[in-house]
Amino acid sequence: MVTRLQQVVKGAALNFRRTPAEISAAAARLTAWEKQVHDKVAAQTQPTFANTIAPLARLENTNGGEAALISFLQNVSTDKQVRDASSEAEKALALSRMTSQMRSDVYGAVKKVLDDTHGLKELAPEDRALAESMARQYRRSGLGLSADQRAKLEHTRKRLIELGIEFSRNTNEADGVELFTRAELAGLPDSYFCERATETVDGVEKFVVTTKYPDLVPVMQMAKSEATRRRMLLAEETRCPENIRLLQEAVALRLDAARQLGYKTHAEFVLEENMAKTPDSVLEFEKDLRQRLDVLADSEITEIEQLKRADMKAANETYSGLYNWDFRYYSNLVKERKHKVNEERVKQYFSVEPVTRGILDIYQDILKLRFDKVENPPVWHPDVTMYEVWEADNSAFLGHIYLDLFPRQGKYGHACVNPIQNGSENSDGSRTYPVAAILANFPKPTSTTPALLTHDDVITLLHEMGHLLHHICIQTKWAHFGLDSVQHDFIECPSQLFENWGWEPSVLQKFAVHYKTGERIPKELVAQLVAAKNEGAGLFNLRQVFFGMFDMAIHNTEDANVDVEATYKALREQITRFSGGSGPGCGAATFGHMMGGYDAGYYGYLWAKSFSADMYATRFIKDGITNAQTGMDYRREILCPGGSIDASVGLERFLDRAPSSAAFLESIGVGNSQ
Repeated sequence: MVTRLQQVVKGAALNFRRTPAEISAAAARLTAWEKQVHDKVAAQTQPTFANTIAPLARLENTNGGEAALISFLQNVSTDKQVRDASSEAEKALALSRMTSQMRSDVYGAVKKVLDDTHGLKELAPEDRALAESMARQYRRSGLGLSADQRAKLEHTRKRLIELGIEFSRNTNEADGVELFTRAELAGLPDSYFCERATETVDGVEKFVVTTKYPDLVPVMQMAKSEATRRRMLLAEETRCPENIRLLQEAVALRLDAARQLGYKTHAEFVLEENMAKTPDSVLEFEKDLRQRLDVLADSEITEIEQLKRADMKAANETYSGLYNWDFRYYSNLVKERKHKVNEERVKQYFSVEPVTRGILDIYQDILKLRFDKVENPPVWHPDVTMYEVWEADNSAFLGHIYLDLFPRQGKYGHACVNPIQNGSENSDGSRTYPVAAILANFPKPTSTTPALLTHDDVITLLHEMGHLLHHICIQTKWAHFGLDSVQHDFIECPSQLFENWGWEPSVLQKFAVHYKTGERIPKELVAQLVAAKNEGAGLFNLRQVFFGMFDMAIHNTEDANVDVEATYKALREQITRFSGGSGPGCGAATFGHMMGGYDAGYYGYLWAKSFSADMYATRFIKDGITNAQTGMDYRREILCPGGSIDASVGLERFLDRAPSSAAFLESIGVGNSQ
């Protein structure tokens, strides 16, 4: 990897330094231009692809990046006024898009293009896919309804936009905070307390612990005190209680919108566009997987229960069962005792800078890319790093990526990739280059140590980098087919594929070095990590099944009054085997996927994993995990098309057969025979 010493040399660097007034003005300008383009299309007397479909698509090409950028700032800015302005801009832009999508005059012009079957056949494949996709979007927006019905649907969808933005704002802005003595945090390593804020309460020094991931996760994994773990989980699940009301309302409105369009449930509406196609397919998948995982979970629960019973006996306390705040702690304890995996020791070998370089090297080698770090980059925060992405042979510039890896007040609280600008072809044949950012919340560096990652953090970074490079490698003519257009039950597949490299000893030995000594990670420590890979796989994957089945329970129902909170709590206990206790709070309040585009789609994490496991076993294990030709086949068939083809087409081309779930089942320890 090369560090570029000069300023950005390819592709216009985006301007993230916006004032609230500039954000509002940009939103107004974009919505006005959107209306002008739609008015012009609606006025066409003889609609064709060139005068109807192409102008609408070029609008996405030109407006999409600026719209995404000003909406993105709500997730990263340190200025609350900027975050608020960004949130309001996103609402204005979303409402404008929705209004445009419901214009019957524009749909009339688009439909005439689709009705010209001869003209469609003459189009290039991507242009034809674009016309068909647009027509489908208009139909799913209600353009087959009467004017009165459309008005009702528009009102419903406006409210859904408002609910989604409010839910996200609450989640980003509200951090739970608890104060603990050192004794209450027994089990946490000394590094956890380094430079941690304290407060004195009644003469007693207490440590400030927030619900941000670098604070929350270590407590849930290592705090010996059950009361401490319970308090932290409660703080997380009660930090934005108003979100339950918002989700409850959204569930009812989604069902209402689906019914207006002729579907029985919201899930039926959503899944029509996905690989799964029907709710029955998803439910059968989840049911079959749950049955297989239950076999593993039976023995895992017994093991965990024995550990907790022993702890209760040693403390002279009565065992009352396993609770949600026990899951991470005892799962971690089993891993430590059976496989000698000490997370604190492991972290010493995963300093964020060499890990990042190592992960970029993996992508460079396999996908034939080159990453040039930009010095003094024009970014939104000093923590952010920026890279140019090039073809390895220097033949073409591909785009810009940004890494924003540490937590701060008001920032998005989990890990994700934000596509900021889609790649597209301009009218003069030049390209607009894609731009995307990883947002994560890894532990920050201190005055004595660099930022140190757990192995789970390394896997997370590999995963998110997979999304990032999927976005950058898409080579379509139209921005319409960017990352967000990929089928939602496939979109996790490319990122999950690259998680596999985080378990390969030969790969880890290349970039895992001790932050003090420079010593490479010992082979025996890598062997322990790999041996522990599937420890607790039954219970871990049952949690994923739970999230997917909760999602289906609230979205594949004809009951508009389904109780979101009660359903969440009941299913969590039934499926994960851990009780929530009798206290307040509900994890659904911070389950951002349900209001962030994964509604009726969470099953996709496990669904897509069957494809990623198949691709890894069939091509990369067979051909070699660093085989560049296999990597280029993967780029061509899986990444480059974006959403311009059905994901199953690319899969079958890459595998040279229909996909199979055998490798996935084997990878999580259940196999086909169970």
